[in-house]
Amino acid sequence: MFFNEIIGQQYIKQHLIKSVENGRVPHAQLFVGKEGCGTLPMAIAYAQFLLCNLSEDEESCNIKCNKLQHPDLHFAFPVTTNDKVKKHPVSDLFLSEWRDFINENAYGGLFNWLSYIGVENKQAQIGVDEAEEIVKKLTLKSYEGGFKVMIIWMADKMNISASNKLLKLIEEPPEKTVFILITEDYQQIIKTISSRCQTIYFPPLSEQDIAEALKERENVEENEAIKIAYKSEGNYSKAIDLLHNDSKDLIFEKWFIQWVRSAFKARGNASVIQDLITWSETIAKEGREVQKQFLQYCLQFFRQAMLLNYGTPDLVFIEPKTENFKLENFAPFVHSGNILLIEKELNEAQYHIERNGNAKVILLDLSIKLTRLLHIKEEKIK
Repeated sequence: MFFNEIIGQQYIKQHLIKSVENGRVPHAQLFVGKEGCGTLPMAIAYAQFLLCNLSEDEESCNIKCNKLQHPDLHFAFPVTTNDKVKKHPVSDLFLSEWRDFINENAYGGLFNWLSYIGVENKQAQIGVDEAEEIVKKLTLKSYEGGFKVMIIWMADKMNISASNKLLKLIEEPPEKTVFILITEDYQQIIKTISSRCQTIYFPPLSEQDIAEALKERENVEENEAIKIAYKSEGNYSKAIDLLHNDSKDLIFEKWFIQWVRSAFKARGNASVIQDLITWSETIAKEGREVQKQFLQYCLQFFRQAMLLNYGTPDLVFIEPKTENFKLENFAPFVHSGNILLIEKELNEAQYHIERNGNAKVILLDLSIKLTRLLHIKEEKIK
């Protein structure tokens, strides 16, 4: 993957190129950015530049890198057991699927990856078995005499045991060994590792860059490309989902509207609590990654409703498809008096689900709290 294939992020491209040309390559770097902003494609392009720029056979080197088969380019990423891998899952056992995934959707997130390998109902991690494999690979000499590059995607999914095992290697790697750690959540990287990395923050992609990419890569007409880019929130993977109608947003919308309608009715009406219990059981049957994605969708929906409530329709891109539900009728119930409380409860629910809490209990507790929060009145400024 070449730098000119990366969407936007021109400043970061130039920074990385100059660091190599000036011989100032940090041994450990941390790329921080939300899904779809291009951290993984940029890491691959940077690794290819490191490996091939001074190679004696640059053409052969680029071919191997483009196929993600260069012997000095290594990957680690979250995995879990599936029908093929019954125990001790490590990245090498999924390399074929990983290469295909990147070729199809290099801007995809963790949920896309887990769906690709058929384990979206499980939580994946980078465990101590993976850390041992990384240590073995990087203590060997470079096959082609140049750099060795280890890309750790979703490094925030490293458990404590894996992080501790890699700590010394990241702090003092062998000569010409480069670590590129990628994360969407900087706070989840343990401090002893993040403090040893040079951090680069990736902003979301601009609407213009996404629109241009859709026109060039997907042959989308300009007006449609602009509309999709606006809805994608700087996430090129989401833009592709919207283009092909592959997004889970329609299912999430159905769950969300069912939820808030029941929450409205439940206040002072104990019989409706059963509806919330049934709803909680339905969502609890889904995988934890789906549950977390849904709660993130709810956050987005509430924020969009508040924007509409405060008279900024130009910033609202959600267009509910559900019959008899109008966003403008729901919007007045989301305001300065309750939005922070709603966000707090949703974020706490995500936190507990991430840590394997009982999803049914967490979601029911959240639902009961929502029945109160939606009825909070906004205080008028006198």
